Amino acid sequence: MDAEHEVRDLLERWAGAVAAADREGLVAEHAEDVAMFDVPPSVRVDGLEGYRRQWELFFDVQGAGTFRFDELTVVAGDDVAFAFGLLTCGTTDPATHFPVRLTVGLRREGGRWLVAHEHHSVPTG
Repeated sequence: MDAEHEVRDLLERWAGAVAAADREGLVAEHAEDVAMFDVPPSVRVDGLEGYRRQWELFFDVQGAGTFRFDELTVVAGDDVAFAFGLLTCGTTDPATHFPVRLTVGLRREGGRWLVAHEHHSVPTG
């Protein structure tokens, strides 16, 4: 499998873990020093434990539900990759669904891809 498909598969697994509120799957392929810029406070989160805590806020409100890619573009080299796309997020009730923009930076360590950066945003217009 080429790097682009490896990264695409990783991100699809991650989105599936979010949709299922699978806390271990959510962090399985993230670097210890991951940095995330998120929509709700605290806006910037550093490190895997902070990343976990930030998602707990999300799961407290939503739980399992909808978190799926509507668009996903992946650009991957030998050791670094980035991806961006649009997701639909919400509970299982379609009336709660809203769009989320996502940009992800990854690096290959020890032969495997790890998410090193995530940036989430919600369109305002």
